[in-house]
Amino acid sequence: MQKTSRRSLIKAGALTTAALSAPTLAKAKIRWRLQTYAGSALAAHVIKPAIDAFNEIAGERMQIDLYSADQLVPTGELFRALQRGTIDAVQSDDDSMSAPTELSVFGGYFPFASRYSLDVPVLFNQYGLQEIWGEEYAKLGVQHISAGAWDPCHFATKKPIRSLDDLRGKRIFTFPTAGRFLTQFGVVPVTLPWEDIQTALQTGELDGVAWSGITEDYTVGWADVTSYFLTNNISGAWAGSFFVNMARWQALPADLQRLFRVCCDQSHYYRQWWYWGGEAKLRVQGDKLQLTRIPDEQWVQVEQAAEKFWDQIAMGSALRTRVVSIIKSYNQDMLKAGPPYRYT
Repeated sequence: MQKTSRRSLIKAGALTTAALSAPTLAKAKIRWRLQTYAGSALAAHVIKPAIDAFNEIAGERMQIDLYSADQLVPTGELFRALQRGTIDAVQSDDDSMSAPTELSVFGGYFPFASRYSLDVPVLFNQYGLQEIWGEEYAKLGVQHISAGAWDPCHFATKKPIRSLDDLRGKRIFTFPTAGRFLTQFGVVPVTLPWEDIQTALQTGELDGVAWSGITEDYTVGWADVTSYFLTNNISGAWAGSFFVNMARWQALPADLQRLFRVCCDQSHYYRQWWYWGGEAKLRVQGDKLQLTRIPDEQWVQVEQAAEKFWDQIAMGSALRTRVVSIIKSYNQDMLKAGPPYRYT
């Protein structure tokens, strides 16, 4: 897959601009800039259709310009830019954008908090996480819109991983919290800009990624520079959200607020079926990555370590204790419910 440089993206402008007529853009009474954590190839799936729909419906009343990863600011500076109003809205997980809240550790991949993609929206909408996120981000001048389930977290590597010992010393691009958890198994977490990952894999700076499922590996080109895909995952779904600068949100008419929420939900829904179907299809029909697996009797050590990790995180504050308690309660309910909610 041909790689698009950051410079060419900036030169070309926002991702959605080309789909709209110049008069519509020029006449828009309200204009937002939204930056996503995703690179351009991934953004074309996980955010662009939703923003295009919003712009088409809102018309001259409002337009949103969409920017991909690191195009306006580095991903790690997204929250500060949002808080300052440099950017109006963001699509990201809490962890990657370095949100200055105790909730950030739960964004992205919190090890084994979710086993399936439906776990995330249920945790937020039925078990109370939506209210907690809303309250905490409001204190920081940010409106949390909604959270959705994104892809599972697997390893794609240049050398095969068939045992826990094979993880030792591997330089892996992953999320901050996932990296913190995986260090106990010898993984060396590496942080790099999104656009540099493919090159880092080619040059040997990275041994692999634990950032996505197989759908993204194929979509963004990482399957072209890795050879193996580990079917064990450390999370069944990434928890990612939409955020808006509070002042911008409060200034928006109620019907446009509702339209934005609906389009965000459309993005979450798209990812549900795109990943669920893509993960299975590419495991069976994909021809770039060889599947490997760590035996269950070894992998159970990782699952048990995750429960201890939860308790360590909970010790950090009353807020984290509250969230971990909800995650534990939810997973216990799913286990008691039995198949298909959980298989023992």
